[in-house]
Amino acid sequence: MEYAYLTDPGKVREHNEDSVIIVKNHNNEYLLAVADGMGGHRGGEIASSIAISHIGKSFRDLGKLGKKEDAILWIKNVVSEANVLIYKYTEENPESSGMGTTIVMALLTKDYLLFGNIGDSSGYVYKDKQVHKITNDHTLVNLLLKSGEITEEEAKDHPRKNVLMKALGATTNVEMDIFDVETDVEGIFLCSDGLTNMLEDDQISKVLNEEITADEKANKLIIKANNRGGTDNISVAFLKKDGENSDN
Repeated sequence: MEYAYLTDPGKVREHNEDSVIIVKNHNNEYLLAVADGMGGHRGGEIASSIAISHIGKSFRDLGKLGKKEDAILWIKNVVSEANVLIYKYTEENPESSGMGTTIVMALLTKDYLLFGNIGDSSGYVYKDKQVHKITNDHTLVNLLLKSGEITEEEAKDHPRKNVLMKALGATTNVEMDIFDVETDVEGIFLCSDGLTNMLEDDQISKVLNEEITADEKANKLIIKANNRGGTDNISVAFLKKDGENSDN
């Protein structure tokens, strides 16, 4: 496996509220996760860090995921725990009221591939030289789009594009969408909306198809997003299912 992850504040934001991780355990299983935090007084930065730190540590401590049913249960539990940790932090630190984070994650074993998401960070499979989106955005605009109230063109520049319907840490309970995906893919790609708001899927695919290292691909995607405005923090995580290991 070759993999890389990278995060960048972008061209507009003063600090980075995203967090990203790729972890390999002793059983050659992989966790990828991207969190895009929100909230004032660096609250978003804290929320995304709490989520990624807790999920990453839990995955390392677990050692082995086990059967698919066990992995799904682990995802639900670890995300629920992260949600409670963020919510408790907000209660203990009133100045961080309103903070929260998106979360998108993928688990890859030799037997199965699972995606999970809350919010509008995106999870894709990379197959046949294209990225194919697996997750659904939990946004007001996506809700309006699915109900037929607005068109895809109207959705792109909608004034309430950033309104989330679901986030980690916003309430005491939150349900993560989980997707069971076929394992015959060439790779996994996760990113925050700082990338997808700047680049189309075919532009992402074009970079992933280049004959360069995973680290170079991650860096190039961030450069391209910044060149198109870099209006938000940008995070990417990419795992290719062949090639040499890259311990980024």
